[in-house]
Amino acid sequence: MVPTDKKQPGGSTLGEHLSLLRAAAGMTLREVEDASEKQVSNAYLSQLEKDKINKPSPDILHALAEVYNTSYEDLMERAGYFGSKLSSDKKRRAQVPTFAVENLTPEEERALLKYLKFIREENRK
Repeated sequence: MVPTDKKQPGGSTLGEHLSLLRAAAGMTLREVEDASEKQVSNAYLSQLEKDKINKPSPDILHALAEVYNTSYEDLMERAGYFGSKLSSDKKRRAQVPTFAVENLTPEEERALLKYLKFIREENRK
């Protein structure tokens, strides 16, 4: 597939979002591969995170949603399977599993993921 710069609300691509989710989970590419029971290879996930693949199959997105404990619907929307015209309730549910906080904006969600990544990297030192 051809890479794109398809930005979502909040300014991140699917690949950037997946990279932030993985970092926030404190997982390596290989750990995600193992956690997904080899449904998502580390090489494939690397290509996703670099936006070299922009529309993975729904099965891949479902596996990643389970590994990252995030919303499958949100990943499907970010991959372009359906438009961003989800009801506000569905959008809220897309954010809640990650942070258990209601009404996060995309910018707040991205900032929290970056902060969580920072904290986990500091704890490894």
